Amino acid sequence: MISYEIPGRGTIEIKNLVLDYNGTIAVDGRLIEGVAQRINKLAEKVDIYVLTADTYGTVKDECQVLKAEVMTFPRENAGKSKREIVEGLDGGSLCLGNGFNDIPMFEVAALSIAILEGEGMAPGLLNRADILSRSILEALDIASDASKVKATLRN
Repeated sequence: MISYEIPGRGTIEIKNLVLDYNGTIAVDGRLIEGVAQRINKLAEKVDIYVLTADTYGTVKDECQVLKAEVMTFPRENAGKSKREIVEGLDGGSLCLGNGFNDIPMFEVAALSIAILEGEGMAPGLLNRADILSRSILEALDIASDASKVKATLRN
């Protein structure tokens, strides 16, 4: 578990890290270099879930190096599927994503980080995010460092 002590806002307890696949940890269906190492380090503290409709059909091969559970769902109603998955997890979830279909899971997350990576970011997601990051590597580093989260979210 990861605990973030946020002055003026209390403590946020995270048991799950939920990652969108395409556009967030992968671009064009391929994991971004450096992502696996960071995710596997975070897996020592939290349960990791990768959510995807597997648009490129690559998630099984690409994610076999991750200490994460990969969860796929139908391509239609992806946002609803992601929300239902997050709601079904035990404990607080930190959700990372970049797309329009990540909005519903951000709405139920204990904490959320919007990623502006190589496939862009849906502008509507920004209004639901607690933090905006310029890259997935930066976002995973922020998630790993309670001081960075505190500095960004303190009241």
